[in-house]
Amino acid sequence: MALISMREALNQAMAEEMERDERVYLMGEEVGFYQGAYKVSQGLLERFGEKRVIDTPIAELGFIGVGIGSAMVGLRPIVEVMTWNFSILGMDQIVNNAAKLRYMSGGQFKVPIVFRGPGGAAHQLAAQHSQALEAWYAHVPGLKVVAPSTPADAKGLLKTSIRDDNPVIFVESEVMYGMKGEVPEGELLIPLGKADVKREGEDVTVIAYSKMVHVALQAAKELEEEDISVEVLDLRTIRPLDEEAVVASVRKTNRAVIVQEGWPFSGVASEVAYRIQQRCFDDLDAPVERVTSADVPMPYNKRLEHAAMPDPSKVKKAIRKVLYL
Repeated sequence: MALISMREALNQAMAEEMERDERVYLMGEEVGFYQGAYKVSQGLLERFGEKRVIDTPIAELGFIGVGIGSAMVGLRPIVEVMTWNFSILGMDQIVNNAAKLRYMSGGQFKVPIVFRGPGGAAHQLAAQHSQALEAWYAHVPGLKVVAPSTPADAKGLLKTSIRDDNPVIFVESEVMYGMKGEVPEGELLIPLGKADVKREGEDVTVIAYSKMVHVALQAAKELEEEDISVEVLDLRTIRPLDEEAVVASVRKTNRAVIVQEGWPFSGVASEVAYRIQQRCFDDLDAPVERVTSADVPMPYNKRLEHAAMPDPSKVKKAIRKVLYL
């Protein structure tokens, strides 16, 4: 297997799908001549030309709407938002058109479109550029929400998302673009709605997604020295949610900790915790715990930013709490 970065894996996924299907094209701010704000689209303009790799104005509401319209008439656009913080400007199109047109047309229109770009905090980007908004989009019927944690998952999930006939919100992490991992050669498709056990364990289940998977894995590694066996379940897709995988893991360990980067109120962790108590109430040996970002706008100060974010020490504290240690 090739050892490549998350950036390269996403690039491969788009290039392969554009090669496979001439209806697939990429549009967004600086995706062409600049080759992507984070170089995810590097080389695609030269390979596929200006009709299929399109630089847009700084006008999210406008170019997101153009992408939705093109999907309605048979194309399969990939719309890059430079950061999910900017998607707020185009949220009317995503929520009121992309998510609803198939339903409102009685199935006469499909909207096969992928909205992708980095979400969550990076390093000292402050309050307006550090928001984890995936729970907003997961709240909306008609949208699928994907958040990979490894290069292999990123490639396989993006290729599947591009082939899906429904709008997909594909949330990447800026701080993981350079992360390297093994990616199988050849065709790689990972179904949406299928979680993955990233680490087997017996004492407690830690449920996470995107870069919080790596926070959970670090905590699990450190707790191994204390003879605490932690299972780490990577959701991979938030909607559809692999509820069966969550239930199976919690019934195995009888304890659950959910880690998310987003704010605590009305977050992904809240929904997962609800489903655990609904189906695993008699299996639980302790209340479900959450580890989230602080319920504040993200500070710019480096130390305060770190204090506001989930980290391995906070995850370990939650694990010890459900283990009554």
